[in-house]
Amino acid sequence: MRGTQFYYRRRVPGDARSLIGRTEIWRSLRTDSLKIALRRLPVAMAQVEAEIEHSRWMAGLPHDQTLFEPSPDDAAAKRPTIRDPAPVEQVATTPPVQPSSLTFGDAYERYLADPTQAWSARTRETYETSRKLAVSVIGKNVPMHTLARAHCRDYIDVLRFMPRNAAKRFPKLTARQAADRARKRGDTDLISAANANACIANLSTFLNWAVNEELLARNPIRGLRLPDETAKKDKRFPFSPEQLRAIFDAPLYRGCLDGERGYAKPGDERPRNARFWVPLIGLHTGMRLNEICQLDVADVRMVDGIRCFVITEDSIAGSSDKNLKTGASERLMPIHQNLIDCGLLHFVEEQRRSGQMKLFEEIDPGTKGVRAVAFSKWFTQFLRSCGAYQPRTCFHSFRHNFRDELRDARVDHDLAMALGGWTSGSGKRGASENYGNGHRVSALHEAVSALTFRDIDISHLAWNAR
Repeated sequence: MRGTQFYYRRRVPGDARSLIGRTEIWRSLRTDSLKIALRRLPVAMAQVEAEIEHSRWMAGLPHDQTLFEPSPDDAAAKRPTIRDPAPVEQVATTPPVQPSSLTFGDAYERYLADPTQAWSARTRETYETSRKLAVSVIGKNVPMHTLARAHCRDYIDVLRFMPRNAAKRFPKLTARQAADRARKRGDTDLISAANANACIANLSTFLNWAVNEELLARNPIRGLRLPDETAKKDKRFPFSPEQLRAIFDAPLYRGCLDGERGYAKPGDERPRNARFWVPLIGLHTGMRLNEICQLDVADVRMVDGIRCFVITEDSIAGSSDKNLKTGASERLMPIHQNLIDCGLLHFVEEQRRSGQMKLFEEIDPGTKGVRAVAFSKWFTQFLRSCGAYQPRTCFHSFRHNFRDELRDARVDHDLAMALGGWTSGSGKRGASENYGNGHRVSALHEAVSALTFRDIDISHLAWNAR
């Protein structure tokens, strides 16, 4: 007994412990009467045995199928099974479709339509992309209750040979056909292990939901992932001092033909547009590319007497196109003196006087409303044009440079995390972060003012040097 209730306890056999994820299974008999508990005990035992045997079947181990799938002429065929549960005490439920008849595709659509999921539009879009891929490979009409480890391993095998941008490059091929083509041709331009594992993680999240919704007994993809030979710290590098000099000594910053197609050719023009400002802001704030591209003019304002970037999804100007990566991303970033010396506040005032809502209105939001996409493509071309392109460096490298600057200035760790909008190593903010009002703006400003950026000289960009 536990408290006043009787329970049935079953030790999980050794070969099934890793499959079920525990050493014991407990089932409440939902009564404090010994007489009633003894009557209900055989039903609970049958359910637990069926669950253990079902896990063996899903893992491809030897199993006794009659324990969870009785033959039609079995006199006991009405006893409870994993796929046709008959609970000891009926609880009112109203699912329109029984789990045994629900397909993989239908279940995935239910998951994405679940109103209890508080996803951002961008996260939902990512999950929808993963859904289309998984349904394409595994099959929309596969009965949900038959989903097994073999389906998941087949899905991962397709991911191993999935070409980059397969949908755009091979619009007439299915995902499996594109992967088979790459496998036969020995193509090497494939999605990274990190991207493949992200797809696997998204599918696993769905299957965990399915387990909680009692559509599956266990998650068949649990524990599966592709080995990633690239260490996490090596996935992106900061820009080297040589790269930074190549970037900020490029014609765009020294003098070019114009700020559009002539940005890479020497000339007399010194345009102060998004292409000029976004990299400078990235270096001096460590802000993510989309955080910069989606700034409203009103997001540059005084807070406690200090000029700041206000990084938030909210807009006092009526804009509704902003998204942040995590809750920790919402923050204040005092503006570094280098940016003020380069004339950033003059630029902001010009945008305000012209009635612009967005700080960088000229950046195309594209069909999905994500301004960073178009700018990222241009920035890659810019790096190549100025000779700064190197593998594993991109706009996000500015964020790594900023973190190194915080280390060099010996900025307190908590302050550094707040300035960068970083979470703890676990990916979740600690409980202590829910207490207090956060850091004073003056403390953030003091930390930002300590950053020297000594690897790069941008004195030629000063407003009074024009």
